[in-house]
Formats: sequence, C-alpha cells, structure tokens
Amino acid sequence: MKPLIRFFFRTLRTLLGPIMLLKERLTRPAALQRSAERQAEVDAQCASLALYQFKTCPFCIKVRREMDALALPIARLDAQHDESNRAALLQGSGATKVPCLRITGADGSVQWLSESGAIVDYLRGRFAV
Repeated sequence: MKPLIRFFFRTLRTLLGPIMLLKERLTRPAALQRSAERQAEVDAQCASLALYQFKTCPFCIKVRREMDALALPIARLDAQHDESNRAALLQGSGATKVPCLRITGADGSVQWLSESGAIVDYLRGRFAV
C-alpha cells in the first residue's frame, strides 16, 4: 500500500508541478520601484541572504512571489535536487524543511529562518519601502 501512495503523490507532483510554475510565471507581481541608489543598497544587503527551496513547493512559491514584489535579488538554492545545498541546509538549520532563509550577519554569524510566513514578514519588515 505504501508504494502505491508514494506513486500517487509522485505522479500528482509530476503533473501539477509544471502548472504551478507556469502560474507563478504568468502571475508574477509588479516589482517595487526604488531609486537606483536605494536599489543598489538593497542589492548589497541581499548578498548576505540565500533562500533554500524546492522549485514546486507552494510555500516556496509564496516566498519567491514576495521576493519578486519587493525586487529582491536573493540567491535561490535548490535543496531538492542539489545534494550540496541539501546538506548545507540540514547542517545549518537541522532539517531539510523548505523554504528556509539563511541570513548571514556582518560579523559572519548565520541565522536560519524557516516558515514561509515568517520569511515574508522578515522581508517586508527589512525591505518594504
């Protein structure tokens, strides 16, 4: 029974994944407009951030949509198919749960933030106008 359930969900993901990605692309929100100087500051701050994600995870899509809306060039690391990213996520956060935002401080300290709602709140609080 267990293999049948796995097969069902794998097939469901295979069929729905491309549809979810197409919807994400077609309904991308308009990016926040900033002055060139302010956008350069935001770009520099985003260099210390990285989002560990699965491409078709609905919660990851939610975070990516917010990143697009806020015009944030945050590195997007695939933790599903890239074993080195998966290992880094597991070592840093203690789990392979996505989405997970790695925040590297100016002093080199690293903080891991999981849960899509918490990540969206953090991004809005730090980068919204």
